[in-house]
Amino acid sequence: MSETVLMKGNEALAEAAILAGCRHYFGYPITPQTEVAAYMAKKMPKIGGTFLQAESEIAAINMVYGVAATGHPAMTSSSSPGISLKTEGISYLAGADLPALIINVQRGGPGLGGIQPSQSDYNLVTRGPGHGDFHVLVFAPASVQEMADLTGRALHLAWKYRMPAMLLADGTMGQMMEPVTLPEPCNAFGDDNPWAATGTEMKRPHNVVNSLYLSPDELEKFNFERFARYAKIEEDEPLWEEYMMDDAEICIVSCGITARVSRNAIVEARKQGIKVGMLRPITLWPFPKKALAAAADKVNAFLCVEMNMGQMKDDVELAIRCRKPVALCNRVGGMIPTPDEVLAHIKKIAEGGTEA
Repeated sequence: MSETVLMKGNEALAEAAILAGCRHYFGYPITPQTEVAAYMAKKMPKIGGTFLQAESEIAAINMVYGVAATGHPAMTSSSSPGISLKTEGISYLAGADLPALIINVQRGGPGLGGIQPSQSDYNLVTRGPGHGDFHVLVFAPASVQEMADLTGRALHLAWKYRMPAMLLADGTMGQMMEPVTLPEPCNAFGDDNPWAATGTEMKRPHNVVNSLYLSPDELEKFNFERFARYAKIEEDEPLWEEYMMDDAEICIVSCGITARVSRNAIVEARKQGIKVGMLRPITLWPFPKKALAAAADKVNAFLCVEMNMGQMKDDVELAIRCRKPVALCNRVGGMIPTPDEVLAHIKKIAEGGTEA
């Protein structure tokens, strides 16, 4: 039976990746995710794994590409400006249909911004972090326990669908310490991957790992095939949590640390007789569109609580086809909304306000 230990979020996800079978890590230090690299530097040599601090974020993601091409699970971690540098490599991974795990512990921006927590990379990662038509799986943990649980899930779904997966946390999730029950060791990757470039021993045709297609007909074919796979993912893999939604008249939509703040506001609003609940997306791509559409049939209004300028609000409006008003409670620049701020927005909506 797995033990329950007190761990920082960044360390919990690193240990969870090891327990899931990842033995190759390439990264570069940047606040607030540096503990991931530090943990891997300590642990990987002890278990026969590979840790390498690359000379840059660009080098790190291309090292991940190289290991992924051989059919072995590999990961990297960074924070927002570093993810910007990795986007070309992420696009190459997607174009070559290679599985990989990318950790993004977000900080404020744009530019160097600040080292405080943020959720401002939402649009970047949910639309495809890089050039071309593609997606990556995106998971948004709201606790240290989920930092661990979703890391293993991200790795295995990346492998299942042969695509990059990203754990999108924020500085709060990465730095906070909570009790966590670590998952059991589980390595489902195997060594027999018919698509990998591992040498043929003259037993099969050569595999060429590539994302360059000079024939437009061929490139179009592969893009259509990839999006057919994405359609299956959107049908089968969305994750979300509902909280006090049975009789809710107002639905909060939030993820990560702001979802935890929102829970406190919901409890207080309920004490005051306001029927409010929350739908928390756990996967940001695929986004839980059907769950939100179903909620729109029951509630009068939505309130997005975010640490950005309203990036997820756009997806909520798309999911519900703008059938109900969607208000925004937000802080930016590393500031976190307080329960009182969220409660004030809830009250305004309950009193008939459509904008908050």
